Amino acid sequence: MTLSVAVSGASGYAGGEILRLLAAHPDVEIRTVTAHSSAGQPLVAHQPHLRSLAHLELQATTPEVLAGHDVVVLALPHGQSAQYTDALADTPLVIDAGADHRLTSPEDWATFYGGDHPEPWAYGVPELTVGGVKQREHLRGATRIAAPGCNASTVALSLAPGVAAGVIDPGDIVSVLAVGPSGAGKAAKTNLLASEILGSANPYAVGGTHRHIPEIRQALVAAGAPADGIRISFTPVLVPMSRGILATSTAPIRGEVTDAEIRAAWEAAYADEPFVELLPAGVFPRTADVLGANIASLGLAIDRGANRVIVVAAVDNLVKGTAGAAVQSMNIALGLDEATALPLNGVAP
Repeated sequence: MTLSVAVSGASGYAGGEILRLLAAHPDVEIRTVTAHSSAGQPLVAHQPHLRSLAHLELQATTPEVLAGHDVVVLALPHGQSAQYTDALADTPLVIDAGADHRLTSPEDWATFYGGDHPEPWAYGVPELTVGGVKQREHLRGATRIAAPGCNASTVALSLAPGVAAGVIDPGDIVSVLAVGPSGAGKAAKTNLLASEILGSANPYAVGGTHRHIPEIRQALVAAGAPADGIRISFTPVLVPMSRGILATSTAPIRGEVTDAEIRAAWEAAYADEPFVELLPAGVFPRTADVLGANIASLGLAIDRGANRVIVVAAVDNLVKGTAGAAVQSMNIALGLDEATALPLNGVAP
């Protein structure tokens, strides 16, 4: 059976990437694409690379247009998805690629976003450990899915195995991320102009203000960290590459564990995961190697001089960071092959 899909925010980066992946999915038909200010225009006027979808026209993003599909994907700016959820009550599966339904804590929502706290949905990172099982098990049969924040899932995937195995101390995490500007969306902003970012690296949301911090804490608590035992210093840096995240995360080694025991924690966590790879000892990922792929590529080092574990993670923020995670979670929820329409191979050079 072919499932009908509507994608809102189809003129943006996340919406465009979701459409690129779904265009190759044998079990779905992309029937409706919506936008706000660009409604009435051809999709290819905003996504010229999506040639197979040239027949589609952007419609207005309204509950009436989105209703009546098997799957609705909300690729909207933060704070705009929740307004549609009541109207889509009869839709079998709704996936939110924004932040509205990620956080379980009303206090965290009030601190980092403000306004009414929307209902939390099943978190769309299948490989994370939650209560001793993979989040994949909580996605089976789900009808509402919150796709992750790209920075948050990258850091969580980096550190969750060590937290779950008890080999690192989550009370002193430091994460520094090099991030491409596509993660900030397609809206024109002065600080994202080529003349502002080319030849420069620019930190932002410094000092514990980034909205992905509570999402990281939430994932690490689910992996087994005590809720009051997590401290994380999180610093993203905007760099001149259109896509990609390179996250370097460190945490103290806990107890008298050996190097082999530390590495074994990550090996055990991801040995059977098709979309998370742990590179051989001494090898570290590059963002270029995951471009276009639904892969989180991890390199692990053990610094005995500093008594810390270092995990370097590379993802394509628009694929494994957002659209790929959404499609992967969709596949699981619908009982389809998890890997359907998701690329393992990247694009080089």
